[in-house]
Amino acid sequence: MTKILKVIGLVLLMASTVYGAGTAACTGCHGANFEKAAMGKSKIVKDMSKEDIIAAMKGYKDGSYGGAMKGMMKGQVASLDDTAITAMADEIKK
Repeated sequence: MTKILKVIGLVLLMASTVYGAGTAACTGCHGANFEKAAMGKSKIVKDMSKEDIIAAMKGYKDGSYGGAMKGMMKGQVASLDDTAITAMADEIKK
């Protein structure tokens, strides 16, 4: 039951990413300052360089990057273009 609630929560958080490129939806899993390993599985985003964040997001989008959360993240970035991805990386690394 707990897993189902987590998935429902994630879906709700992810919906805002699809409709507007911003990092607010990301913080639900990655932490307010991107200090958490999302779902206990991801890299800690605040420790990544801007270039690494961009490469990861583009890789999730084209399917060439990712581990356990690859499928979920592909859906998160599917509607983002390169400009939106770069803007998000800029916001994270400000």
